[in-house]
Amino acid sequence: MNLLQNWAGNWAGEERIAATRWGPGGNAHGVISSRMELGGRILVQDYREERDGQPALQVHAVFVAEAEERFSLYWFDSYGFVPQQPAAGHWDGERLVFVRRSPRGQSRHIYTMPDARGYRFTLESSFDEGASWESVLEADYGRAQTPG
Repeated sequence: MNLLQNWAGNWAGEERIAATRWGPGGNAHGVISSRMELGGRILVQDYREERDGQPALQVHAVFVAEAEERFSLYWFDSYGFVPQQPAAGHWDGERLVFVRRSPRGQSRHIYTMPDARGYRFTLESSFDEGASWESVLEADYGRAQTPG
């Protein structure tokens, strides 16, 4: 079984957003719908965030399983981030970790392995080539019956 299959399905949860150069901090609600495609090698994820009852961020992400616990992530979002290249990822035994690079800095995506209750997602940014990381978002998602 492909590791990415663990994240397939519908998820929803509460998010804690740090104040960053991209916007103010606060709480949000995230909804995710993920499905396996192309023979189980690709996980396609659609995400939307609401803050104060209003749409805030939308993401379309494509996760690719490669050989020997290596992965790639293509991330498109409503803030205008378009991947110049895929983010390289790896499985460390407990977490799936990706680092995206762009002219705006680096983003580290950390997906903690789902269990019967859900999974944790952490997003961090670095503006000094990964020497230090700033928290952007921490979220806990649980299985949802339907998106929304």
